Amino acid sequence: MRRGALVLALVAVLALPTPAAPAPPTDAWLEGYASAVIEREFRLAVRTLRASQGVISVDAAEIPPGDRARLERTLRGIPGVTGVEFVQPSPTEPAVVPVRLRPEWQTGPLPGGTLFRPLIADPRWPHFSAAYQYYFDDTQLGNVAAVSFGETFALYRGSLGSAWWEVGIQAGVFAVFDLDAESMDLVNADYLVGIPVSFRYGDLSAMFRLFHQSSHLGDEFLLRTQLERINLSYESVDLKVSYEIGDVLRLYAGGGYLFDQEPADLDPWSVQYGIEFISPWPDRRSRWRPIAAVDLQQREENGWSLDLSARAGIQIDGVLASRNMQILVEYFKGRSPNGQFYKDKIEYLGLGVHFHF
Repeated sequence: MRRGALVLALVAVLALPTPAAPAPPTDAWLEGYASAVIEREFRLAVRTLRASQGVISVDAAEIPPGDRARLERTLRGIPGVTGVEFVQPSPTEPAVVPVRLRPEWQTGPLPGGTLFRPLIADPRWPHFSAAYQYYFDDTQLGNVAAVSFGETFALYRGSLGSAWWEVGIQAGVFAVFDLDAESMDLVNADYLVGIPVSFRYGDLSAMFRLFHQSSHLGDEFLLRTQLERINLSYESVDLKVSYEIGDVLRLYAGGGYLFDQEPADLDPWSVQYGIEFISPWPDRRSRWRPIAAVDLQQREENGWSLDLSARAGIQIDGVLASRNMQILVEYFKGRSPNGQFYKDKIEYLGLGVHFHF
C-alpha cells in the first residue's frame, strides 16, 4: 500500500502542468525601451531605431561617434537584446542630423539648478573656491591665497509657455590672505548677498539682481600696515544677458548701478561682458573637458578703465554628486576687485580649484 501511494503521488506530480517560460520581449517593446534609455542617458532623440528578433539597428548618422561604444554597451544590457548595429546610410538617403534634447527644468519650490549659469571668469561670482595667486610688482602683496564661499540657489521656478523664470538667493564671501606675512594675515573679506530673478528661453538667459556688498579689512593686516580704512559698502542692481551657441560658446553682457553707496561720491555705473568656451572634445559624454573664459568689466569710478579676468583649464562633471569641479589657470589685470583696494592697479597669475552646483 505504501509503495502504491508513493507511485500514485509521483504520477500526480508529473501530471501537473509545467510553468511556461517567459515570452521574450517583443520588438515593439525593445524599440520603446531602447529609445527611452537613449533619451535619458544620452539626451538624444533617435528617429531611426528599429528592433528585429532582438537586434537593435540605429542609423549611424544619428549617433555622434564618441557616443557609439558606450551606447552599444548600454543597449546590450537591456533584457532581450541580442545585438546592436549601426547602419551606414546609403549615398542617396538624406543626411540625418543628431538631435540633442535639452533638459526639462523642474518647476515649483527648490527645483535645483539655476537658469542662468555661473560666470566662469567673474572674480565676484559666488561659489566655493581656493586659489594661489602671485602678484606682479605689487607694493603690498606678493604670494596670496584667495578663497570664496557661496552659491546661487533657486527658491522657486515657473514656466511661461516654452520659457522659464525663477527667483533665487545668492550669497558669497570672498577673502584674500597674505602668505608672506608671519601669520598669513587676512587682508580683506567682501560679503555679498542678493536676490536674483532669472529667465530662460532656449539658449537665451538673463538675470536681474538686487544685492548688497560690504568690505572688511583683516585686523592683523590693518595693525601691521596702519592702512587708513575705507568703509566700502553699497547696494546695487545689475542685469546680465547670456546667449549660448551650440553648447560650445557663450556670450554675455550687462550693466550695473550702485545706490546707497559709501563713500557717497562713488560713481555708480558699470558694464560687464565676456565669452566662455566649453570644448566638445573628447566628447560630450565625457566627465571632463577643457574650458576657457574671459570676463571684462569697466567702472565709471575708475574712468572706465578695463579689468581683464581670464581663466582656462579643465572641468570635471559629477564631483560630489551634483557639483562640477574646475581646475583653472587664472590671470587678472586691472583695478583690484578686493574691497577698499578698488582704485589699486594689480596684476596676478594664479591656479585655482572651483566648485559649482
